Amino acid sequence: MLPCFLAEKAADTVTLVPVRKEGLDAWLETAPAATSAWVRSTGFTAEPGTTSLLPAADGRLDRVLVGVGETLDLWSFAGLPTTLPAGKGQASYALDDSLTPAQATAAATGWALASYRFTRYRKAAKELPRLVLPAAADAEAVDSMARAVTLVRDLINTPAEDMGPADLAAAARALADEFGADVSVIVGDDLLARNYPTVHAVGRAAAKPPHFIDLTWGDAAQPLVCLVGKGVCFDSGGLDIKAAGGMLLMKKDMGGAAHVLGLARLVMAAKLPVRLRVLVPAVENAIAGNAFRPMDIITTRKGLTVEIGNTDAEGRLILCDALAEADSAKPALILDFATLTGAARVALGTDLPALFANDDQLADDILAGAKETGDPLWRLPLWQGYAKQLDSKIADLNNAPGGGYGGAITAALYLERFVSKGTPWAHIDLMAWNTTTRPGRPEGGEAMGLRATFAMLSRRFPKA
Repeated sequence: MLPCFLAEKAADTVTLVPVRKEGLDAWLETAPAATSAWVRSTGFTAEPGTTSLLPAADGRLDRVLVGVGETLDLWSFAGLPTTLPAGKGQASYALDDSLTPAQATAAATGWALASYRFTRYRKAAKELPRLVLPAAADAEAVDSMARAVTLVRDLINTPAEDMGPADLAAAARALADEFGADVSVIVGDDLLARNYPTVHAVGRAAAKPPHFIDLTWGDAAQPLVCLVGKGVCFDSGGLDIKAAGGMLLMKKDMGGAAHVLGLARLVMAAKLPVRLRVLVPAVENAIAGNAFRPMDIITTRKGLTVEIGNTDAEGRLILCDALAEADSAKPALILDFATLTGAARVALGTDLPALFANDDQLADDILAGAKETGDPLWRLPLWQGYAKQLDSKIADLNNAPGGGYGGAITAALYLERFVSKGTPWAHIDLMAWNTTTRPGRPEGGEAMGLRATFAMLSRRFPKA
């Protein structure tokens, strides 16, 4: 059991009572007069996210009214772990019995995500209160999702000095050991011998050599699901160097890799009937005398030649070799996650990942999962009218079209060239970072689209 939960109530466990704004008056009418007077005197109106602490006759905390919205979701109680009293005698809370199993599962999951703290480099400032795990909640689902999101957040939050390509490979091996999966890793110049030329080109200038991580799990007779994650452990921009402001958050540029490892964890924990393959090209885009250069031409794993229009468009370069390998096995579907373009952030902001897909049913299923789980994505088009922008005069493709318009779309169109037309494929271009702290979502690394895509996979490949 996660440390943020208790298995049963203690003598001093405080009950949390959800109250909607429109139902507050009715609740107060049934409450003792002193309680009703206390709530009214404090000005509590049951606005979502607000609380009213109700004392018992002996002065101890007895109950907490929690303002909630029309629907109870993942975040309805997520503000509580960091705001409720956690002092001696007031360290545990329990939900009342009014929640349905789905609501109880969501509430417990939100509590777990809100209890996350990144403590690798310093201890937590204070202890957080614990929740009695609701009997109605799906304990396995709560535990699995919380651990997957924690994995994603921890990997992204870790600085590049401690999260280089070899460290990502170690994280994949640890995950594989936990679930009995297999991992193979190709390192450094062996990437050339094994025909991963763009991964090698991007990563060769770094002191830490590039890695290609390949995790497999499940029965080979089951449908093959390939997950591909961008693993740029730090992005200086290469010779087309970023400005200081643009480089500041680049430890998160391996957020796609973190996501596919988190999603793999969910799939394996749920024992979905699939053959899972996770591919992570892991590099640092650095500057040295052997760095790849603007206008270099690289022959990719697929055989297509690519002219380098900009060394800071490195994510699509390492992904194209990984996608070509994923596609070669003729999978049931391919999902890739990448912190790929600033253009997607300009179009949709930091909270809303961009979804591209070459298969309408796959896109619809992911968006249905997004709606079901409250984990939003927004579909953008693979607009073929922009494909001409990828043309090069001396190669098959250019990795960085000029013009400055539609950058998220042209990046997706580039990736599409490495997936066969008959292979269902979806590409998620995401921020992987919370720029501010909100209930359950602390500033820093964040899992985005994880719950939505897992819901899709669970529906497509249900357990017998």
